[in-house]
Order: sequence, then structure tokens, then C-alpha cells
Amino acid sequence: MKFAISVLCSALMACAALHAQAPSVTAVPNTVYVGADGKFEATPDTAVIQFNISAQAGNAKDAYDQAAKQAEATRQVLRANGIEPKSAEIGFFALNPQYDYKDPKHRIIGYQVTTTVSVKLKDFTKIGPVTQQLADASVGESQSLSYTLESTEEAKSKAVADAYRRARVSAQALANASGRTLGELSYASVDTFENIRVVSPVPRAKAMTAMAAAPAPTEEFSPQNVTVTAHVNAMFTLK
Repeated sequence: MKFAISVLCSALMACAALHAQAPSVTAVPNTVYVGADGKFEATPDTAVIQFNISAQAGNAKDAYDQAAKQAEATRQVLRANGIEPKSAEIGFFALNPQYDYKDPKHRIIGYQVTTTVSVKLKDFTKIGPVTQQLADASVGESQSLSYTLESTEEAKSKAVADAYRRARVSAQALANASGRTLGELSYASVDTFENIRVVSPVPRAKAMTAMAAAPAPTEEFSPQNVTVTAHVNAMFTLK
């Protein structure tokens, strides 16, 4: 009995979730209602480099001063590559005490300053120099690279067009199977989504200077496409 009740509750919850996602459409005689997914793979127009500035010292002032030096090194790297430091975005800033948990009194043994920084680049040729120079300057413990699409309108339109085409093909097949003729579109709803590709964090190199002449890890490779998807619900008349 408990198992049956559990299955019934799960089914009801699933139906409720599905109902919340799909628009409520009143059934109309002589119509067909279909849904379909479409997609379009677009070339990204923005690269996002993310890294942490982190410093630890015996007192708060020294930890803060060390973090400030890393921040200044970051500004110098950006300026050297023609990037305005104010374009870099800070996610958060934290100053946290470090405790000795082996000590019964949990006494404070130091402080850690941490902040996250993200830099957006439109010129992908700057990715290699910026990431390498940040590593050379000992900024951050790791770096991550992601590609995104900021100008999404054209890609969304193409994804919607693909979804509508698929929806109409399904509606046409159903009309043919029932011996009817597919008529005009009488209702439609659209949802679009963007799938951002992220490259895994890369640990900071310890001897990047000796490899300065070598190609950057991302050089000559193409960034992964950004997949924009759309879901179309459509209602057509039947003749």
C-alpha cells in the first residue's frame, strides 16, 4: 500500500511539474496542438576568463596588502593588452580569519583575502597573452575559460524557426493520418535557452616564462559553438 501511494504521489508531482512548464491551452474543435524543439549552433562572440585573487597572512593587513599587489598586477596585465581595468568584474570580496582547529580554543592563526575576477574579451587573440601573463605574475590559483554569445537575437530567431518547422511537420503528419488538411496557425508560444560551454579550470603554471615562445594552449583551436535551443508549442486549424 505504501509503495502504491508513493508511486501515485510521484506521478502526480510529475504531472504537476509538466503542467507548470507547458502553457495551458483550451482544446478547440477541428484543431491540432503540437510541440517541438529546435536549435541553432552559433559562433560565440565573447570569451570570459575567470580567476581568483587569494592571499593569506598572519594578520589581516598583510593579507589585504598581498591581495592588493595581485590586483595591481592584474591591472597591469590588462593595460598591457589594451584592456581597460574597469571592464574587469569582481564577483565578491571576502576577508576571513583562519583558525587552528587542533587548538581547543580555536585560536586565530591568520587571515585570508579572496575575490573573484572575470574579464570579457571580444578579441579572442588576447586570450593566450592574458592567461599566460596572469600566470607569470602569479595571479590566482586557477583560471577558467568559457565562451558565450551576447548578441543572441539572430541565433534565437533561427532556433525558433527550426522548432516551428519541426512542429509544423508533426502537425502535417497528424493531419494526413486523420484524412484532414492542415490549415493556418491559430496559436503559438516560444521558449528559448542558451547552452554556455565552459572549459575546465587550468592550474596556474609555475614556469610559464621559459615557455613564452611556445603557442598558447588555446592557439589555432576554434572555440566551441554556443547552442541556442527553442521550444515551440503551436496550434493549427484542421480543414
